[in-house]
Amino acid sequence: MTRTFASDKITHMPRTRIKICGITRSQDARAAALAGADSIGLNFYPKARRCITIDRAREILRELPPFVTPVGLFVNQSVNEIKSIAIQLALSCLQLHGQEPPQIAAELRPFKILKALHADRGKLEIELQTWRKQIESLNLQHVQGFILETPAAAGMGGTGVENDWAYLAELKRAGAFENLPPMIIAGGLTPENVAAVVKMLDPYAVDVSSGVEEQFGEKSPAKIQAFVTAATRARSL
Repeated sequence: MTRTFASDKITHMPRTRIKICGITRSQDARAAALAGADSIGLNFYPKARRCITIDRAREILRELPPFVTPVGLFVNQSVNEIKSIAIQLALSCLQLHGQEPPQIAAELRPFKILKALHADRGKLEIELQTWRKQIESLNLQHVQGFILETPAAAGMGGTGVENDWAYLAELKRAGAFENLPPMIIAGGLTPENVAAVVKMLDPYAVDVSSGVEEQFGEKSPAKIQAFVTAATRARSL
């Protein structure tokens, strides 16, 4: 039986959703919201250079207006640690950015889950098939999207290395993403290339971090605005 996701009904919308990830400062969260971003990403992986404390996260969350969703990012961390941070910050959406198997996602109900997968030509198709089967068998309807990341990111993200757009387009033409949660594109996106990527792949959402930074860990309001504008207008070009 083919599962129908609540998100299936909103995959093809008039505009591409936008997530600004790696937020480390309150003013960057405010800039993302003012530019029209739908979501921000907060990194809680201790080995990541953009990792923030719970106290800093609270400061950032206070700057968010309604209807901008904060997403907590974790990499191969224990379920207990993830739940603890999510509960303390009242996060409803979590991003698993490591090698977490479907069984970990199953343990994280009732949170909404975004799972990062890397566009490795030797592995991605197999991973998609595995997740398709496990979503059915484990009833993982709370897995709401797959973030397709650069292979070179090695679980960390935010490297600025461009993804394999041609490979992702090839997989899409072959139907590799059918009957799966929506596709979220990441990996080396910038204000200069996001429109072309959106037109090529027609994703549900795009996810950017280093591509809108002035310097490491500090976002540029001008670059955020340029990115949001380019991604939003891409469908009409």
